[in-house]
Amino acid sequence: MSGCSWKTSSRSTQGGQCVQTAGTRGAALIRDSKLGGCSPVLSVAPAAFDRFVSAIKSGRFER
Repeated sequence: MSGCSWKTSSRSTQGGQCVQTAGTRGAALIRDSKLGGCSPVLSVAPAAFDRFVSAIKSGRFER
């Protein structure tokens, strides 16, 4: 996944305890920010990622 423009979550702590995302043609990529380039990468369809982000923003996963 070299050459991807990874973005770190705005909610990430100074220790990097969060996730990074990148987009490619046809895929949304997600990795652990603590591991950076050594992290396994999860690849999902962009529409599925958009639905996931919308669910987070709506509070669907809040307890």
